[in-house]
Amino acid sequence: MDYRLDIGGYQIKKKSCNRCGNLKLSVHDWMADLPETQKETDFVEVQFKNTRKGYYLNSTNIPLEKGDMVAVESSPGHDIGEVTLVGKLVLLQMKKNNLHPEKMEIRRIYRKAKDTDLQKYQEAKNKEHATMIQARQIAERMNLKMKIGDVEFQGDGNKAIFYYIAEERVDFRELIKVFAETFHVRIEMKQIGARQEAGRIGGIGPCGRELCCASWMTCFNSVATSSARCQDISLNPQKLAGQCSKLKCCMNYELDTYQEAMKEFPSKEIQLETFDNTYYHFKTDVFKGQISYSTAQNFGANIITISVKRAKEVIAMNKKGIKPEKLEDISESTSQQPVVQDFENVVGQESVTRFDDRKRKNSRFKNKNKKQKNFSNTNGQPASEHRIAKPIKKNEQNKENNDNDKK
Repeated sequence: MDYRLDIGGYQIKKKSCNRCGNLKLSVHDWMADLPETQKETDFVEVQFKNTRKGYYLNSTNIPLEKGDMVAVESSPGHDIGEVTLVGKLVLLQMKKNNLHPEKMEIRRIYRKAKDTDLQKYQEAKNKEHATMIQARQIAERMNLKMKIGDVEFQGDGNKAIFYYIAEERVDFRELIKVFAETFHVRIEMKQIGARQEAGRIGGIGPCGRELCCASWMTCFNSVATSSARCQDISLNPQKLAGQCSKLKCCMNYELDTYQEAMKEFPSKEIQLETFDNTYYHFKTDVFKGQISYSTAQNFGANIITISVKRAKEVIAMNKKGIKPEKLEDISESTSQQPVVQDFENVVGQESVTRFDDRKRKNSRFKNKNKKQKNFSNTNGQPASEHRIAKPIKKNEQNKENNDNDKK
């Protein structure tokens, strides 16, 4: 959404509503409407294929806007990328990625991309898929335990970056020589993880949204099954694994909140003693603040659900050598009110075949009506034997009357 608004000679240009095409990890420029923030820095964020980004210095003060294609300094030659961010927000992004202008290698923006630059850029991009397939075949012939996940050519076509995945250390010195002889470009190898590969490819998650690793996530922390246990999530590998075949990163999003809430709950290893039985921990409901205990240690039997307060009271009594008569509190059990259903199932939506049943009933009802009509019309005789008298037309009746008058 691009428009200009003139207010007494003062122009506001709106260019912050759109994402930059289909680029991954794009940032919404919420400061685009503030002209004074656009000239606070000469650094510009430039994005290349998929999730690769870089920060370049606009030393010649070229007027750049979000979405412009530029030629930037590279080694060797130059690369072609798209401007995704300008102004003060670039400094915040550099700070977020731990990039300091004093310590980082500063590269410059040469110019806006010309037609010849874009033509070479497109020719190089068209070779990427075929190069990736051929590179995989070469690595397989050399019996290297690695997977070439993606290939990215530089804008001028003089260099190619091969992204690969390997569980073990791979000696690819001989492989680089074969690649250089085959593709006649400078070769650079970059190892990435399974999560980074999923981010480069992109996709839709089971939640219906774009993958986090492709839309905004840049830091991939390790995810363990203990995160699922802490949140009482079923340990089903098919549901816990993402498109990268690793544990889903979103399992860590609420982990800190659960860990903070679990501090109020007693340990799961503590057993509760009563006169009748010994109760073992079965389930914890963090949201309701309740704990379920079972008389069996490995499965649910005689399950009783009590509050956290009552569980702490029983634990304190057991430490003093006192065993209560019942696990649940009498005051809590008497004060419990029946569960009120806050909805009514009027149309029977819980049945998947509810429409099929109606069709069957209607068809049976129609068949019965047809049989009754046939029986009443024929007076008990079959419909084929009963003859229906044809009505006499008016013209024929008039002819008969005229003939009678003549006679």
